[in-house]
Amino acid sequence: MTFVLAQWIAAALVLISLIHVYWALGGQWASDAVVPLVQGDQGPRPAFKPSALVTLVVAAGLLMIALMVSLRVGLIVPAIDHWSLQWLISAIALMMFARAIGDSESMGFFKEHAESKFARLDTWAFSPLCVVLGAGLLAVAWA
Repeated sequence: MTFVLAQWIAAALVLISLIHVYWALGGQWASDAVVPLVQGDQGPRPAFKPSALVTLVVAAGLLMIALMVSLRVGLIVPAIDHWSLQWLISAIALMMFARAIGDSESMGFFKEHAESKFARLDTWAFSPLCVVLGAGLLAVAWA
């Protein structure tokens, strides 16, 4: 069961990483729905403008997490059952849960600004995905 769960988690993380690479290379598909909006002087504005370099760093981080999951259960090489990998994956799971809870202003389940396209997707897709990934990562880490 854990092996199949790890396959799904790794596949999801690789897919999300590839989307980040697409954005870093200048792709525009769905880019208007992935940055939270904050209230500015002249109405809502993006909370930040991610650079190509930062977007590539996020993509690399997601690939590294997929690699750790793969190493933990033996998707690539025989399973690595080292305590440090177990705790690192657990820490990442906690970060996923923290992302789902959010910053109380623009992202997460408890955000204040809930009327933008990002906010709706965050409530119904991004935050639930973080909860599912976090739970899956904990299951992989401790199985």
